[in-house]
Amino acid sequence: MVGSHALVVGEGRWPFRSSGRQWQRLATGWIVAALVGGGAVAIGVESPASGTSGAAGEDGLGVGAVELPPLPEEARLVLDEDWSDGIEAERWYVFRRHWGAGNHGVVEDNVWVETEPDGEGGERQVLVCRAHGDEYEGEVRGLWNRPDRVGGVIASREFFASGRFEVEMRIGHAGRFAGGPPDPARPAGMVPAIWTYAGRTVRVPADEADRYHDDQPLYQPYLQEWGPGNGFYWSELDFPEFGKQGDYRRGLYNTFTNKRHESLELEVPVEFGGEFHTYVSEWRTDLVELEGVTDGQVMEHEGWWWIRDLEVPFESYLGNPLQRLGADRYAVHTGTVVRHWIDGQYVGENRRFVPSMAAQLTLGVWLPDWAGPAPWRESRVSFGRIRVWQYDDPGDVRGILTEDAEVNIGPDGEPIR
Repeated sequence: MVGSHALVVGEGRWPFRSSGRQWQRLATGWIVAALVGGGAVAIGVESPASGTSGAAGEDGLGVGAVELPPLPEEARLVLDEDWSDGIEAERWYVFRRHWGAGNHGVVEDNVWVETEPDGEGGERQVLVCRAHGDEYEGEVRGLWNRPDRVGGVIASREFFASGRFEVEMRIGHAGRFAGGPPDPARPAGMVPAIWTYAGRTVRVPADEADRYHDDQPLYQPYLQEWGPGNGFYWSELDFPEFGKQGDYRRGLYNTFTNKRHESLELEVPVEFGGEFHTYVSEWRTDLVELEGVTDGQVMEHEGWWWIRDLEVPFESYLGNPLQRLGADRYAVHTGTVVRHWIDGQYVGENRRFVPSMAAQLTLGVWLPDWAGPAPWRESRVSFGRIRVWQYDDPGDVRGILTEDAEVNIGPDGEPIR
């Protein structure tokens, strides 16, 4: 493509002529790559409709207000859950797991389905995820057999990639009750959350961690996490997490692609009063041609092509697999943008480190230290109807991340190593 556009680097924008550089047209905009200082590759995303990037402003609102668009013709409705049949084991599994600091994990006894009035004279089923505050002394226990700061989380069996995610969520309660938070609709100390997550560990001997291995093709030295020789593939979108230091005015909208991560704190256009709100996020992916990658620098494995040369800049592919376009021609599978709405009102978008690998939809509540004190006994997060449409964008990667999140809290409360 020849013409004058803008290269987005960090939070700056400069006029840049595409001649002699790499441009790739996307369904969702333009991906721009150019060699900058020291031979590193910088990537930005620009929407031709708006002429701005989500990375251009600290609040992630680079394109201004965006109406929720109609579903594309190719959208496939793959999940429509109203909990009328309870928690179906073929659709969902419940976490017994701990992560992060300052909490005692999430357990099965804190997740169930119950019936409540639907507001129209009938009844409906809702999923309940309970949270134990700092003062909880009941029978349900978490890590180290502790009763406090224990939550409840559920995840889909299916792995989803590009598409639309629509979740009805209610935080806390409308009114005060014995043992509940002082502000029941905005419970300080807990984190209600909607997210997608999947991971995979690939290991090699620690003393051989800094090279590629023919007998372990998925191992990439750049992806080492939690010790040498421990490569970790990570796909995650948070849309959103609430409750950082008790704040419900802003949500955390985070992206994780392997070793790269961005967290945006976006103001939300609602006041919480113990009612349901509808959260919608739309995730897009695409293929971006990589200039200069040759057949000798890659290897085919599990139906995908993988970089096998440390000379290829990590920032140009972020550990993602490639598609072969021809002799010495490859394109990387890349997440391009995730846009977010609440009750049909635009919140913002993520354009950096958006994953391309399919992941499981995860719902619930947990109580990390960064949520702050939780001076109460019990609260909850409730979920109504859940719907997921898949778009099957060309950048989607399926079949690499396939494992459920592991149980790491034993029946006695001791950690499973």
